[in-house]
Amino acid sequence: MRMQDRICNDKQKIEGLLSSAKTGFLGLTNNDVPYVVPLNFVWYEGSIYFHGASEGKKINYIKNNPVATFVISEFQGTMVSPIPANTDTAYLSIMLFGDIEIVNNLSEATNAMQALLDKYVAGYYNMPLSSQHVARHQSSLGSKTCIFKLTPTETTAKENIKIEEQLYFQGRNIDH
Repeated sequence: MRMQDRICNDKQKIEGLLSSAKTGFLGLTNNDVPYVVPLNFVWYEGSIYFHGASEGKKINYIKNNPVATFVISEFQGTMVSPIPANTDTAYLSIMLFGDIEIVNNLSEATNAMQALLDKYVAGYYNMPLSSQHVARHQSSLGSKTCIFKLTPTETTAKENIKIEEQLYFQGRNIDH
């Protein structure tokens, strides 16, 4: 990592963002052609889980090359300085690297889908998700829904810590 002073090794911060971030970006390649797609996801039992159709561009990329990168980032504000070149961004970002696999175990797939529901619509459903629903669910375009899992073999995190008194806000200018 180029900016050694921005490495984040704080496991609590990393776990916190992995658990709370709403959108992640999955990076794939196929024959040297990159493809990055934003996804809903859940960090569950040490892996990233997401779902998608069993047909289409994403699944073709995964089948041809399961090696992937998954990125999440949290913008924490813009920090200003009297020197324009010192204006900076406060953030925490995480990159996970590993292979993607299709989850074929129905129990694991159901647990992952339940974790997704618990994350995005907590308390909405009055009963747990049934494995029969997961087994037979199809996308709106008619293809079967797949559950995907990325277990990281490498995780890196980088942060630029927010300095409250330097944060920009609407109306703040160089004279204040």
